[in-house]
Amino acid sequence: MMTVNEVSKLTGVSIRTLQYYDTIGLLPPTEYTEAGYRLYDDTAMERLQQILLFKELEFPLKEIKTIIDAPNFDRNKALEQQIELLTMKKEHLENLINFARKIKTTGVNKMDFNVFDTTKMDEYARKAKEQWGETPEYKEYKEKASNQSSDTQKIAWQNLMLIFVEFGKMKDKSPDDEAVQLQVKKLQDYISEHFYKCSKEILKGLGAMYASGGEFTENIDRAAGIGTAVFAAKAIEIYCR
Repeated sequence: MMTVNEVSKLTGVSIRTLQYYDTIGLLPPTEYTEAGYRLYDDTAMERLQQILLFKELEFPLKEIKTIIDAPNFDRNKALEQQIELLTMKKEHLENLINFARKIKTTGVNKMDFNVFDTTKMDEYARKAKEQWGETPEYKEYKEKASNQSSDTQKIAWQNLMLIFVEFGKMKDKSPDDEAVQLQVKKLQDYISEHFYKCSKEILKGLGAMYASGGEFTENIDRAAGIGTAVFAAKAIEIYCR
C-alpha cells in the first residue's frame, strides 16, 4: 500500500489532484487508515496509469471515467487504442515540427494548412469513446449506479468477487460439471440484477475478458486463487454454447 504522499512523489500528480480524483470517483483509494489517510494498492496504481495515458491524449476526466468504468472495459484493448492514438499524435507533432522548420528555412511559399488537420486522429478517438461508453449495457449500469451510494456499489462489486471465490473452490471439478454450470447461472443472474442485463452473448464476452490476462484476470485470481479466472471462463464458454 502507498500513501497519497508517496503516490504523488512517484507519479508527479499533486496531492490535491489525487484528492479531486477521489472526490469525483475517478480514482478512489483502496482504503483509508484509521486516521482517514488515503491508501492505494497496485490495482489503484494501474488505474492511475490508465487515467494518465488518457489525459496525455487530452480526454476529459468525465470521459476517462466513463471508459474505465465501462462493464466491457479491457485494459489490454485500451492500451492498444492508446498506443495507436499516441502514434498518431507523434506523427502529427513530427509533421508540425517539419512544417515549422521549413517555414524557418525557406519561408512561406503557399498557404498549406493540411499539416494542422487532425480529422483522422479525432475520428479514431471518437470511435474508441463510443465503443466503451455508448452500449445499452453501460447506459443501464450508469443509470443503476446513479441511484446508488458509493458504499452500495462497493458492496455489489465485493459480492461479485465472492461468486468467483466460489468458482475457486470448484477448480477440482470439470468446467461442465452441473454445480459449476449452476455457478455460471448464478453469476449471470447477479450481473443482470446489480449491473446490467447479461445475455449469453455478453456473458461470453465477459468470460473472454476474465481469461485475457488483464486487470480482470488479476483481480479474480487475487481474490479466488490463481487459475480461477481461466476456469470460470471455460465454464462460461460451455454455458453459452
